[in-house]
Amino acid sequence: MSPSVTFNTIPLPSGENVFYRSAGPDSAPTVLLLHGFPSSSHQYRNLIPLLATKYRVIAPDLPGFGFTQLPSTYEYTFNNLAITIGTFLETIPNPPAKYSIYIFDYGAPVGLRLALSKPSAIQAIVTQNGNAYVEGLGPAWEPIKKYWATNSIEDRDALRPFLTLEGTKGQYTNGTRDLTVLAPESYYLDQALLD
Repeated sequence: MSPSVTFNTIPLPSGENVFYRSAGPDSAPTVLLLHGFPSSSHQYRNLIPLLATKYRVIAPDLPGFGFTQLPSTYEYTFNNLAITIGTFLETIPNPPAKYSIYIFDYGAPVGLRLALSKPSAIQAIVTQNGNAYVEGLGPAWEPIKKYWATNSIEDRDALRPFLTLEGTKGQYTNGTRDLTVLAPESYYLDQALLD
């Protein structure tokens, strides 16, 4: 029988309220799951019970995603996301002294920053579809990189299609040969939480 998954929200001293899923015994080796764009810890709903038979699994919703709530003054940078998740790891009950990270997409720059800031805490890094450097971002990222450089309203507005249902659905369907294997609730939930 798989361990139960719990759903929690923990307030941080800096004002963020981080939602997370956890499972497995506190005494087991810890695995931190960091999700991608535009998803949330919901991305790992099927993986968590499988890992929790041998590991303590912690899967937060990154700032700006899922059920994590932030102050209106929060600055959305990968550095700040890493600081928030680092503080989260120090604040949760029975904080892990050491842990492995599974990084996916947007979770990669967050997890790699955690590893750089506290390398002695990292036992292993499992990476999937993650990028460590801006130079590794492909042509699809050009509008985003332009906005990062200018911070203009026009360039921000050019990104809005990425945040529509069509854009969110495309994150799941682009490159998928058989669309019947995709559960539609995933992209609908992602979109509902983005809206």
